[in-house]
Amino acid sequence: MADPSITALFSIELAQPDQVAVLCAIERKAVQMFRGHAAWPAYADMPIPAELLHQAIARGLVWVALSVAGESLGFVWLDAAVSDEAGSHAIGIAEIDVLPDHGQRGIGAALLEHACDWARAAGYHRVDLGTLADVPWNAPFYAKHGFVTVDKNTPAFAFARQRDRENGFPDQLRVFMSRSLRTPARGDWTAWPAPAKLNLFLRITGRRPDGYHELQTVFRLLDWGDEIRLRVRDDGEIRRMHDVPGVPEPSDLAVRAAQLLRRHAGVATGADIDVNKRVPMGGGLGGGSSDAATVLVALNWLWHLDLDADTLAELGRQLGADVPVFVRGRSAWAEGIGEQLTPLPLPRRTYVVLDPRESVPTAALFQASELTRNAPRATISSFASGETTENAFAPVVRARHPWVAAALDWLGGFGQARLSGSGGCVFLEVKSFERAVSIAGQCPAAFTAHVASGVDISPLQQALARHQSRTE
Repeated sequence: MADPSITALFSIELAQPDQVAVLCAIERKAVQMFRGHAAWPAYADMPIPAELLHQAIARGLVWVALSVAGESLGFVWLDAAVSDEAGSHAIGIAEIDVLPDHGQRGIGAALLEHACDWARAAGYHRVDLGTLADVPWNAPFYAKHGFVTVDKNTPAFAFARQRDRENGFPDQLRVFMSRSLRTPARGDWTAWPAPAKLNLFLRITGRRPDGYHELQTVFRLLDWGDEIRLRVRDDGEIRRMHDVPGVPEPSDLAVRAAQLLRRHAGVATGADIDVNKRVPMGGGLGGGSSDAATVLVALNWLWHLDLDADTLAELGRQLGADVPVFVRGRSAWAEGIGEQLTPLPLPRRTYVVLDPRESVPTAALFQASELTRNAPRATISSFASGETTENAFAPVVRARHPWVAAALDWLGGFGQARLSGSGGCVFLEVKSFERAVSIAGQCPAAFTAHVASGVDISPLQQALARHQSRTE
């Protein structure tokens, strides 16, 4: 571990999208240290792709070391591509760089340990990397931190080696190393994703006798969202570690989910809950519902309750109509009040999600006299053909919320902009990540833009599989 007296000179924080250019510049300065080495031509011609770094930052996989004055000194970037591609429970280090003028100060060691600590909390079994054996700040440095050289001909490294070949990196110069991560002990922090969602369309087809509206929608889960950190307590207390502005603890869905699960299971176990909020509240992206679902799924495992998905989904329905889709963890066609779910594979797409910073109260929209409540029923085929894309709330939100209307108009300049859920966030579907990043980079200062990719299987389900496999 890094010396605390050294790390007091800098802090390690999650990187933000507006730091991409700075981090790319750090990498270009750090790579100058390889001048004269046989790998130099490949390094010189292989700057890190800004779009991929942007995507990793959006997923919470990049951390930056900041000086007391706020200067970026170095960064570490974890790469889940190998895990995603091969179903592995390993995560790779895509990049770790420190400004040459700040070398030998423990910054690289602190960044490396921070990344490994997060990977262990997130359920990964090991951390992999490719490096150079004959450079002191490469393989010898990693060896001091528990990494061992492994056979690069094993299937686990086929994906990484293929990328090396595509980038022109000489295979004979590369060695691969791995560090095994211990299983989190009871009482350790664990990290769990709480992904956001989009409603690719939303139609209201009727109203039930109990006052609820009959809906049809498609939930598209994203690879971006909140992160929930959980720690088991043996004293039975459910504690929220940090305040959430505008959300008193008794009404926090994450806290309520833990309390509901504990009552249902009749256990005396407790938990500390720490939510890293990235999803805007009141944005129609399901942030609170996803947080609740993650708490239900994760604590069911951490508390060894063994409740099935149907039970967890029913508990989630008691907290909110959107919670079950996050519990089940599949993009889906939904009907009823949103709880009747049919998994729906969707083509790979990337989305620009725009937050107009104007919260939209859902209850007021449902009560709006101008809301269309008797639309004809849609079909999956009409959605798949592109015929069904409307959101029943959009006309009401446009009329009542000028900033949301402005966001729809601006984003609509690039294609078909749509409202998600009951708003106020809006989104645009594009076919390439590069195009999405380009559009997001032009976002007016009045709004906040996020770039995210759609997934059929939730990151939460992937995390659960990693954690579960540690005990098999």
